[in-house]
Amino acid sequence: MNEAIVGILGFLCIIAIVVTLFKSKTLPSIAFIVFPTILAVALVLGGYYTVDNVAALIKSGFGSTAPTAALFVFSVLYFGIMTDAGMFDVIIGKLMKLVGGNVIGVTVMTCVIALIGHLDGGGASTFCIVVPAMLPVYKKMHMRPTSLLQVSVLAMGVLNLMPWAGPTMRAASVLGVEAGQLWNTLIPIQIFGVILALAHAVVVGILEQKRGAGLNGKLAQTEGQVVLDESEAAAHNELARPKLFAFNIALTVAVIALLIWDVFPSYVPFMLGVAAAILVNYPGAKMQKKIINSHAGPALMMCSTLMGAAVLMGVLVKSVSADGAEIASVVTCMADLIKLVLPAALGRHLPLVIGILSVPLALAFDTDSYFYGMLPVMIGIGEGFGIGALPIAVAMVVCRNCATFISPMVPATLLGVGLADVDIKDHIKNSFLWVWGFSILCMIFAIFMGIMPL
Repeated sequence: MNEAIVGILGFLCIIAIVVTLFKSKTLPSIAFIVFPTILAVALVLGGYYTVDNVAALIKSGFGSTAPTAALFVFSVLYFGIMTDAGMFDVIIGKLMKLVGGNVIGVTVMTCVIALIGHLDGGGASTFCIVVPAMLPVYKKMHMRPTSLLQVSVLAMGVLNLMPWAGPTMRAASVLGVEAGQLWNTLIPIQIFGVILALAHAVVVGILEQKRGAGLNGKLAQTEGQVVLDESEAAAHNELARPKLFAFNIALTVAVIALLIWDVFPSYVPFMLGVAAAILVNYPGAKMQKKIINSHAGPALMMCSTLMGAAVLMGVLVKSVSADGAEIASVVTCMADLIKLVLPAALGRHLPLVIGILSVPLALAFDTDSYFYGMLPVMIGIGEGFGIGALPIAVAMVVCRNCATFISPMVPATLLGVGLADVDIKDHIKNSFLWVWGFSILCMIFAIFMGIMPL
């Protein structure tokens, strides 16, 4: 079996995975196991690999994803404990008292709450924090719920660069580096993105004011006041620990500081944080078991996806040696096929091309297939033109993150539009150009800082 056929089989494998995920035929973890296994069997039968080679490839794949899986499990547990303890509720409550009836203040506060709420990297949980809290305010002030989503998704896209968030972890797995190490490269871009997200929130507030939003605006005068049911839930949250707010804030700052210090693997700060948080907030084995069980579902789902991705990464990306010579990996064979049709002038500017196309591609690719499927191929192509893996990964992570929560392929997006009672097409139509422009500005900043080549 020659390398051209291996490359074609690799593309067929990725296409099969993407189509299966698009049609929701199975979970990503299952697709990542089944199709690479079929590919591996075909390569063994074709004489390209031996069974021992395939075993070594899969083992190598697990070596690159295991740290990422540990990071996700303990970060989910940590921020889950902080949410249960009410740390975010206290912060959001104090911030909302500052807003009053100012339209621009509402949009800026929406951005701030989304930035804080997305510290855990979970899109679904952030939407559950931001939309229910802010939607009544938007309705009362005659502001569009599409604006609420637009402000939220851009802020969430910026925070999605954190090392425990899905895209950064996935890219780090493909690169074979610690997520914290990749994040250190992305920090300047993230700081710029936070500033840009706040500026965008101000612009959205100004636009809402111009169309007549506000308690005493044109829309309030023509449509009348909106009466909302603001009754609070009667049940008291038995898990809230308001007296431990100062401790939980200090612990969170310490965990993030330890992460930035980058002496230990990225998952160690969260392991220590989980131990301290659960011992102080919820003493007693019975309560601790209840807390961990309540957050086990998301952690197990993502962990299983990462373990499945280890098979995909092993079979497609990793390489082995036989008789003293290295056998070209499947992704290398795929990249060689693309280089045959890719103009050299375009290939030399691959990170720039990827950055520009990332937002449109995000509408068609879910996060797993984008990073585990496309990124290795793009890295292989870049190597053929003398471009390092890191600039390509930065382009894909930064620019794709901006569009994560307008993509219908991301389940959290569907949750967000459902909570806001907005059609997905209206959300995309209202946010797409803003998101695309936002991503291009972040890319230009990365080029200016020397993080990405021109």
